[in-house]
Order: sequence, then structure tokens, then C-alpha cells
Amino acid sequence: MLMVRSILFNLAFYANLILTMVVFTPIYFILPRKKAYLVPKNWARSSHWLMEKMVGTTFEIEGLENIPQGGCIFAPKHQSFWDTYALLPWQDDPVYILKRELLWIPLFGWYAMKQRMIPVNRGARGKAMVAVMQRTKQEMESGRQLVIYPEGTRRPPGAEPAYRYGIARIYRDVQVPVVPIAMHPGLFWPRRKSIRYPGHFKVRILPPIMPGLDPDEFFQTLMTTLEKASDDLLIETVESNPHLRLPPTAVTRLAELRAERSEI
Repeated sequence: MLMVRSILFNLAFYANLILTMVVFTPIYFILPRKKAYLVPKNWARSSHWLMEKMVGTTFEIEGLENIPQGGCIFAPKHQSFWDTYALLPWQDDPVYILKRELLWIPLFGWYAMKQRMIPVNRGARGKAMVAVMQRTKQEMESGRQLVIYPEGTRRPPGAEPAYRYGIARIYRDVQVPVVPIAMHPGLFWPRRKSIRYPGHFKVRILPPIMPGLDPDEFFQTLMTTLEKASDDLLIETVESNPHLRLPPTAVTRLAELRAERSEI
């Protein structure tokens, strides 16, 4: 039954995505850029509704008061396709640095270009990366929120952290607060799998790390803060959802955390 519900949800999810892009394209491209964000934000809301009604997965957000006004950097954990769109309704004017190849996808690429997403050639060096940073600064100066996944790619829940230093360079150059976000959607929407699990989880928005730190100090602060919050949330999520089938990384990390706490 779980697999059937998962398959039905996946079909409905992607049908909803395609239908939204096709039906609302005229409205999206007529509206001013920022107002046009209503289309993807409403799609995100409808996707949350589908997941709740078809799979039985719900979530709540803690710490919305920690989001500063104006330009900032969101630094969420990245475990699932879910977290690429889930927070859109609560973000004022987000911008992403994404692979330039994504802009070549019909409809999606047009939507992304409308929102002035920042394309990057991952194999580029030198002048190309300088251009990306210049674009990033321009967007941040207009008060937008840059979304960066500190580990760069999706990681399974409980996996050993693998942070990339690029976020520290951006932090140094753009001089805005960085908002760490802990969550474990990968327990309910596993990466590279079609199964979806019911349950309830939290998204925890942490207090911002203010600009002005040395890049190395910022990088260490971000890792320490986000990993501690992620560990706490992993235990909390698993305890409140005892039915979950945990990936090996989560099982190993939970055992380590429980051993550490038993020694205190």
C-alpha cells in the first residue's frame, strides 16, 4: 500500500508541476518578476497539500523569526528534492546559483531566467567564476535571499558532513547574514528512490550568523552550529516517527549520538 501511495503521489506531483508551468505561463511572464514568484510559491503549497493528503507526510517550521529583513543567505541541509522548493512560500525573493544546463530545459529554464537565477559552469575557472560572483553581489544588493546548500549536493540523513568552502568565500564577499537551516526530509523523501514515507518532521531555522567574521571562523561556526542542530533534530524526528525505515547513515549516526549521550 505504501508503494502504491508513493507512486500515485509521484505521478500527481510531476503532473502538477508540468500543468502549473503550462497553464500559468502566460500569467507568469506578463507579471513583474517578483510578483510572478506567486506561481512557483503556490505550486510549492499545492505540492505540500498533495504530499499530506496522498502520503500522510506533514511538517512544521520553527524559527521563522530568525529570518532577517532584506538580503541574506539561506544555508539549508540538502537531502532531498523536497528541500529545493519546500521553503519558497516563506522566502521573500530567493535566488539560486544553479548549473547552466538547467536553463536549457524547456519551461523550467524559462521560469528560472525570468527570476534571474545565476547560472554557473561547474568546470569554469577564473573570469567565469568572477562573473558569477559579480551577478551574486548584484542580486544581493537588491535585497534578495541567496539559497546555498553548504554541502553542494544531496546527502543522506546522518551522513558524515562534507561542507564546501565556497559558501565562506561568498559570505566574505557579499557581507550579509547567513541563516543555517536544519531538517531531515530525506527520511521521508529519500534521494534516488521513489518511495515516500508518512510522518511528521520539523524544519528548524537557526539564528543567523552575522557578517564580519573571518571566513575560516565563519566556516567552522556554520559547520558546528548546523551539525549540532541536525544531530538533535535527527534524534527528535526518529523518536517521533518510530515506523521509519532508516538509511544506514542514520542508523550509524544515531548509535554514535546515543553512545555519546550515555557517557555524559
